[in-house]
Amino acid sequence: MAEYEKKVREVLKENGYFFERHGKGDHDIWFNPEIQKSVSVDGKIKSRHSANGILKEAKIDFRFR
Repeated sequence: MAEYEKKVREVLKENGYFFERHGKGDHDIWFNPEIQKSVSVDGKIKSRHSANGILKEAKIDFRFR
């Protein structure tokens, strides 16, 4: 299985998100000040479905296939 956490973080950065703080466990909180939106990103994303769910929650029109 591919690991998607690096790719998800890159897409978040490209869309105005930045690392805000560490969350519970191995999760990090990313924030976009333009749209006042935060999302939680797991430290180990092994499924493209989970990666796509994070991007959908972040309101980013990008999907892994």
